[in-house]
Parts: sequence; structure tokens; C-alpha cells
Amino acid sequence: MSTPHSREGGEGRIHLQFENNALLPQLFGERDRNLERIERQLGVSVVPRGNRVAISGPHASTGIARAALQSLYERLERGLDVDAASVDAALRLAQAHGDQPGGLWQEGEEIRTRRRRIGPRGPVQAQYIRALRAHDLVFGLGPAGTGKTYLAVAMAVDMLMSGAVERIVLSRPAVEAGERLGFLPGDLREKVDPYLRPLYDALYDMLPGEQVVRRIESGEIEIAPLAFMRGRTLSNAYVILDEAQNTTPVQMKMFLTRLGENARMAVTGDLSQVDLPRGTRSGLADALETLAGLEGIAVVQFTEMDVVRHGLVSRIVAAYDRRDKRVLQRRKKDEP
Repeated sequence: MSTPHSREGGEGRIHLQFENNALLPQLFGERDRNLERIERQLGVSVVPRGNRVAISGPHASTGIARAALQSLYERLERGLDVDAASVDAALRLAQAHGDQPGGLWQEGEEIRTRRRRIGPRGPVQAQYIRALRAHDLVFGLGPAGTGKTYLAVAMAVDMLMSGAVERIVLSRPAVEAGERLGFLPGDLREKVDPYLRPLYDALYDMLPGEQVVRRIESGEIEIAPLAFMRGRTLSNAYVILDEAQNTTPVQMKMFLTRLGENARMAVTGDLSQVDLPRGTRSGLADALETLAGLEGIAVVQFTEMDVVRHGLVSRIVAAYDRRDKRVLQRRKKDEP
């Protein structure tokens, strides 16, 4: 792959040449949709001719387009798919790293599960994956759609498949049910399943369905509400607490102290979405304050800029954040 580069004032023109023609249909996308996506987001022109691509436009943008295309090509060489989400991820990573060509998906930033290989879709996701590999306890914080729970479950599956842990324990607080859990229809599992459904969905995305069922039945994968964790020691396990903003400080301390030998923990939550009764302190906020600076703990903060769902989601999150800030400012003004 060659990258001759010429500059005319603020304008740049780059030519890329790719060796493996068989990968180009996936790289360019159906009817060159991937190239058009790059053009729209960067304001450049991307013109394919055979196994060559000409990129022209503002100098900084052409460099980012080059880095993204080279990284997507390397992704295909490694046997990974390229889709619209991958293009967006490559562009975000290229913008974060500057116009350095290639290598946006670094060693150690890929998670392997039975059904797919998962790479970061932004610089903060890359930081998060590295933290999940390197630390015994990781807090993933931020709004919905940033991948914090999905990537934690993927890492748990990766470590289970590699034999690094013997089981996965997934938990959430069933705050919405409160003390009324017993009044819901069905047996205990049917009562709590609605609160645990996002964890099931992530598992089925990474393992064949029959494996999920078999491993749950054998106890290799356990999905349970937070109350079931009391009094236990979780060893040789990857333990995930989702929606942790809805724990109380007592519950959070109880959960964190379940960590046993050869165990890893990931705690995910969004402190802007606390559903606890008014005036109740979030156990997640309390833990972050109490454990700040402790060795072996990593904290990764996502923002609305890291949302990887539909592009509209990040704009919705940002709009709500702006609204919440205005409300907070008004309350401060009204205070005596």
C-alpha cells in the first residue's frame, strides 16, 4: 500500500494502492457506500479506480481519511468484517490519533468470542478494553450506547473461553421492582429476568444460543440480581455489576468485597440516570470517591461523544445533558 501525498496550500491529495483486490468490495462497501460515508463525514472526495483510491480535500481531512482506509484494510486482512459501524469507528480513532496511517486497532484491543471478534469503536473504548485486560477492578462510567456493558461481557466471555476464569457472574440491581418483587407474576427467575435481559442479549450476541443455555444450566454462567451476591466469595470468576448507579453504598461495599482469588470485576453505570429514592446516595458515586487512587483499580469515563449506537443517540444524550445542566443552574439561582 503506497501513499504519495501532495499539498497545495490547505488542500491535500493522496493516492492509496491496495495489494489484495479481493478485499476491496468489502472495503469500499456495496456501491461504494463506505467511501461515501467517509466523504460525508470528512468533507473530502474519495474516488476508487481499480485497486487505487484518490483522496482530495482539506489537508487534515485527507490524512484522516487515509488513516481510516488503511486501518479498515488491515482489519479485513485480519479476517474481520467492515460495516458502517466499523467505518465510523475507524474515523473516530483516526481523528483521535491524528493522520498517522494504519495501526488504529492496536494489539490487545481486540476481544475474541465464539461468534465474533470485537474491536474498539473509539479511543475511549480502546482505553476501556486495555483497562479490562490489565486491572482486577474496572469502573466503566457513562451514558447508554457507549458499549461499557457490552465490552465487559465480551471480555468475560473471552477470558472464559481461554480458561483464564472458570465462570462468569453477571448481576444488576432490580431497583424498579423494589420491595414489590414478590407481587410480580411467575417464579423467582421470571420475576427478575426483565431486569437482567440486557445481559442475556449481550451473551447471545457472543456465544451460540445452545452454549448460553448449557453454560447457564451448568453454572459456568450465572445471571442474578444483586441481592443474591450477599455472603458469597466469588473466586476464579469474571464478575460484572451493571447499572451500578442504582446500588446503595451498603450494597456496593457488599458487592466489591465478594472479590475472591483469581477473580476480575467490572462495574458499569451512568451517574446521570440514578433511579434510587430521592435523597439516597448512589453506591457507585460513593465507591468512586472512597476508592480513588487505590492500586489495581481503573476508572474509564465515557461521554456522549463515545456513543456508538445510531448517530442520533449521541445527539439525544447531549440534548438531555444540556437540559439537565440548565435545570441545575436554575435550582442554584433559586436557592436562598
